[in-house]
Amino acid sequence: MSQLLCEQVVGRGLRRASYEIDLKTGFFQEEVAKVCGVPFEVIPFKADPGGPPPTQPKRNHVHALPEREELAIRFPRIEGYTQAVRNRIAVDWASVPPVVIDPTHIPSDVEMAGLNLNNKGRMTLQGPGKVDRVTLQQFRDKHRMQELVFDLASAIARDLVAQGTCTIPAHVLFPQLAAVAQRYLGEKVFAEAPAAKKNVFFAPYWGWGIERLVQAIRPDTSQGEAPEIPRLESNRPAGSTEDVDFWTSREVREVRKSHLNYVVADTQVWEQSAAYFIDTHPAVRCFVKNAGLGFAIPYLHNGQMHDYLPDFIIRMNGGSERYLILETKGYDPLEQVKADAARRWVNAMNAMNQFGSWEYVICRKPTEVVKELARVGVAEAAKG
Repeated sequence: MSQLLCEQVVGRGLRRASYEIDLKTGFFQEEVAKVCGVPFEVIPFKADPGGPPPTQPKRNHVHALPEREELAIRFPRIEGYTQAVRNRIAVDWASVPPVVIDPTHIPSDVEMAGLNLNNKGRMTLQGPGKVDRVTLQQFRDKHRMQELVFDLASAIARDLVAQGTCTIPAHVLFPQLAAVAQRYLGEKVFAEAPAAKKNVFFAPYWGWGIERLVQAIRPDTSQGEAPEIPRLESNRPAGSTEDVDFWTSREVREVRKSHLNYVVADTQVWEQSAAYFIDTHPAVRCFVKNAGLGFAIPYLHNGQMHDYLPDFIIRMNGGSERYLILETKGYDPLEQVKADAARRWVNAMNAMNQFGSWEYVICRKPTEVVKELARVGVAEAAKG
């Protein structure tokens, strides 16, 4: 057997069968491959500790049940949004997360000196040489806030024009964006001493501000502008629970009000409790856990597009086709960014009016799930 063929055989054995994380350890589960006929003397390998191989976790087949076809949930796949702003813009200020300039995370002033070696050969700041203090004070003294407001408005205008969604003439658009930038700096930017509010014009705060404002700008429907609508994926049809078919070694729970046979849990207790409350609530017609489903909400962060995967899609009882996107949230540094993206998705889908009506909620305790389901159920019943 040639060396190349040996490497190919071993390489196939080294491929993982599952990339699921063990919730107890936070690492991949150990997998064992037995390769026969390869001269391991020339290839580094892990010694066999002896004894029986590690027990492989039980794997469960998660799939749609044909007898529950009436509980199927269909959802759109979107890749972006379409808007045509011709005269007036509006900003969804509730969806603009605040920016806190924290000098403990990104220092606003530092001291610098040449490194010296001590008598043990280790680097030290002690010794001859000048210590220089580098601060942003010179920049803050040189630039007026109004000048920086105009710079921010210009950057937002360039992004809007590059997207091709705004046809407002520059002399009409810029004053609106200047007012937006002024309000953003006044209401959404906070600085903790010794940092100053002008620090927002440095990375990464500068990029975050432009991203969040561009994402929050909408056509001003009160002035006759057409609302923002989603841009559906052209290469894939709408998603459905009918397409779910995968194997998992994670904990699963049987449910009754789902097109799927199992709910796959990504937590120790939280999602299991939420699934139970959803499955037993009288206001719920059907639901699905977003595992292997392919339901994603696009959002922008640090100049890159990402996919946000909410936990549950729930269809409520009632005459109308009403859906609830439910997130069971622990700590997430991007919670506000993802929530804003979800609300934008919901507003655009409701404006499109082709896949029913949608709502997004976040629950931080299992008991909040019951309250939200009751609230939405009462509202749906009131429609008649």
